[in-house]
Amino acid sequence: MILLKLASKSLFNRKASVLLSVLTIAISVMMLLSIERVRMDAKSSFANTISGTDLIVGARTGDIQLLLASVFRIGHMNNGVSWQSYQAISSKRGVAWSIPLSLGDAHKGFAVIGTDLSYFEHFRYAKKQPLRFAQGHAFAGVNDVVLGADVARSLDYQLGDNIVVAHGMGNTSFHQHDDNPLTIVGILAPTGTPVDKSVHVPLKAIELMHGSAQADSHEHEHEHEHDEHTTHPSERHEHDQHHAQKHAPHQDLVGTPKQISAFLLGFDSPLYSLQVRHNINQYQAEPLMAIMPTVTLSQLWEMLAIVEKILLLFSLVVVSVSLLGMLTTLLANLSQRRRELAILRSVGAKPWHIFSLMSIEAVLISVIGTALGCGLFYAAMWASQSLLQAHGGISVSITPLSGYELSLVAGIIIAGWIVGILPAARAYFYSLNDGMSIKT
Repeated sequence: MILLKLASKSLFNRKASVLLSVLTIAISVMMLLSIERVRMDAKSSFANTISGTDLIVGARTGDIQLLLASVFRIGHMNNGVSWQSYQAISSKRGVAWSIPLSLGDAHKGFAVIGTDLSYFEHFRYAKKQPLRFAQGHAFAGVNDVVLGADVARSLDYQLGDNIVVAHGMGNTSFHQHDDNPLTIVGILAPTGTPVDKSVHVPLKAIELMHGSAQADSHEHEHEHEHDEHTTHPSERHEHDQHHAQKHAPHQDLVGTPKQISAFLLGFDSPLYSLQVRHNINQYQAEPLMAIMPTVTLSQLWEMLAIVEKILLLFSLVVVSVSLLGMLTTLLANLSQRRRELAILRSVGAKPWHIFSLMSIEAVLISVIGTALGCGLFYAAMWASQSLLQAHGGISVSITPLSGYELSLVAGIIIAGWIVGILPAARAYFYSLNDGMSIKT
């Protein structure tokens, strides 16, 4: 206790240089914990880019290719899924909801997604967070469009603006659908996911832009005219009622597309998802495949494991630099403290007392630095939480330090003590060489 008290007073008398060492260690601890927390939460957020979705169904291709195309809007689908197959699968027992996706168009480099209202109701990201509107509402008409946050911000769009969609993905456009301008009715809140870089339109709008819906409507009108000349008035009345029911407001946004690119499924129970996944992979009507997004995301992250290693290496370099800075400070001050050490020897301190004193000082600096660094870490996480979510898609959790993080903090303190052994050993030998050894 005497050595601890003496070490505390010694550090206080050298508060300027000690404060510099403490701040250096604190900043390194903050960076280490921040990088590790962001690294772990980035992995978790990456796995939760799409959350709450049990299966992604598309034409038979590679698992990762289907995931990249349907979720991250990277690449393209080689084939589509027929509308009949989508309706048959989505109506199976145990399916709680389904979201159709039609890809292949773009607007000024941003992907256009044809879907229905179930997208805004059931799509989840991060830890099952729902989509929210920063402005406006979901589309209610065929010519309505809902923008992701990045699209609206990058192109400076506001509610009520008109946009034109082009056929082709990315910045490559093959044909501008100038005859089908769309009106912005909603802008989604930032999610930090590919949703922010997407333009959402009704499924029927995709069909109208590609002309198939118009052709179907002309054919339907022709059949309707034919029926008017051949059917009984009472039958004609029943037909009109059926026609009105079929073209309900929600149906008007969907239409009857020939095919879609992919669709998402949610189930009442995980047992249903396994059974339906097996049935889809053995589907006889057309070659389809179903993937579990969480599993495929984990496989994709393993391919990007080099990023984790680089971040971990960067963290270790930062801590090493801070400890070397503390070592440099202790060694630089050691020559100025030889008079202090000589006085301690003159009042009866033994060489091992000097060694212990210097070691305790190094431990105290490490403990104070790591404690301050933990405080700075939580302050940094709290300040950047919303920013990381909005712009990086990383849902940062402000929770107590995990066992792994506590082991890192303990490792820094132990490393600080080991680093302090060198100046302590030099002080030990200084006390022997200054002619003040006590003869016994």
